[in-house]
Amino acid sequence: MTAAPLLVVLGPSGNGKSTLGTALSAALGVPFEDADDLHPAANVEKMSAGTPLDDADRAPWLTTVHEHLAANAGTGLVMACSALKRRYRDRLREDLPQLGFVAPEVPREELARRVALRRNHFMPATLVDSQLAAYERLQDGERGLELDGTEQPEVLVEQVRRWLAVQETSQEP
Repeated sequence: MTAAPLLVVLGPSGNGKSTLGTALSAALGVPFEDADDLHPAANVEKMSAGTPLDDADRAPWLTTVHEHLAANAGTGLVMACSALKRRYRDRLREDLPQLGFVAPEVPREELARRVALRRNHFMPATLVDSQLAAYERLQDGERGLELDGTEQPEVLVEQVRRWLAVQETSQEP
């Protein structure tokens, strides 16, 4: 691979965004950031109380996430970010045509199980259903790859590496 990858690993809480993102970061030799760390305090408080975020809550956060992606466009970055809706992903992709999305798909029961087992995270398992209700899978026109999120991270990393290689080859003149 010659171009520095700029990727968002997306989806509802518990689908393995951070685990896969960290593994991809190491394999691709680019930094990893978790968009959860970029939420304003009000968002964290709201989610900690079991209240889902709405579009107004997410708008400034998505701007901050976009700024982090844009700042790393030349050097590469893997970002874990829920990016549940197409319009959120469109916001992240503004002026970043090279941005790719990776979506580990995981059944609801497994998402709830994983979130319930977490320690030291503000997102309660009670919000999994609200995230799934808002979630829009990748659509036509989005540069992205859906994966079986129940696979081992090393299997998913290899699938992403192959996809990136194809993406790079298809964009050459």
